[in-house]
Amino acid sequence: MIEPDKAWEAVRKRDRSYDGQFVTGVLSTGIYCRPSCAARHPHRENVKFFAEPAQAAAAGLRPCKRCRPDDIARDEAAIKSVIDMIRTVQETPKLDELSELTGYSPTYLQKLFKRETGLSPAAYARALRSERAQEALEGAARVTDAIYDAGYSGPSRFYAENEKRLGMSASAWKNGGAGVSIHWTIVDSYLGSMLVAATDKGVCRLSFNEGEDELKTRFPNAQLDEGGAEFADLVKNVVAAVEKPGETCNIPLDVQGTAFQEAVWRELRQIPSGETRTYAELAAAVGRPKAYRAAGSANGANNVAVLIPCHRVIASDGSMGGYAYGLEIKRKLLEAEKAR
Repeated sequence: MIEPDKAWEAVRKRDRSYDGQFVTGVLSTGIYCRPSCAARHPHRENVKFFAEPAQAAAAGLRPCKRCRPDDIARDEAAIKSVIDMIRTVQETPKLDELSELTGYSPTYLQKLFKRETGLSPAAYARALRSERAQEALEGAARVTDAIYDAGYSGPSRFYAENEKRLGMSASAWKNGGAGVSIHWTIVDSYLGSMLVAATDKGVCRLSFNEGEDELKTRFPNAQLDEGGAEFADLVKNVVAAVEKPGETCNIPLDVQGTAFQEAVWRELRQIPSGETRTYAELAAAVGRPKAYRAAGSANGANNVAVLIPCHRVIASDGSMGGYAYGLEIKRKLLEAEKAR
């Protein structure tokens, strides 16, 4: 059983990584909940923590109907069985099939799976195929072979699912951006020299203290063009977003990663301006509480600084942690967000 103060902090943060480690007994209502329960927080003086649901039940409390704390083990088994099925079949299973497999209703299963993984079962299957395709493309002699090896029924299915996600075509992806035009420029900002690069799909690189050489390293076979009228408008919006970090913006992005990396990047964009998260909290938020090292790696793999705010992640001890462009830039970004 963890210390009460630590347990209460987990409840306040609704930290899913603590689900299964204890339950929260709410003495004023007579119920017990998971630490991550979405219900309104009770007053601290009305709370008692129990190591097991059975202990809470023995104390006269009943399980919360909203978070269903007695179903934690069953939920974990259901999620694992769904993932195992998706990974072993070629065609994406229908939600009704997954419902029959787990014994849950389709609606609840969809909600549970998305809560734990950040994706619906169908989106998870698509992301898994895309990840396999990326791996296959890196070693395949022919793009078509890689598409079939990844589990797609044909090239049209691959392109339909990946056009928005990839930004580049499969062959361009395999060949380091071959055939893709990337506009780029370097502008001054309060954080120093800033490189902005974009395809026709959106910003593919935003970094500090880098130049054309670094861009060529990332996209060795792409056509790199400086400036451009339409690109100038995009850059103006990017500069505004960096100068006023935390403001909502609809700047299009063209980024690629594994299913896990993209889940981490989505979660980064959900962190409110002026707030921070630890790597462990980030991993828990995407449904992989033990993968905090992988969450750190995914955070570091972000190609688009500020717009995907990887600077909002700090070490578990409250220190700044690392940052690709130096801790001074990270400190300035966090201070600017807190000031706003």
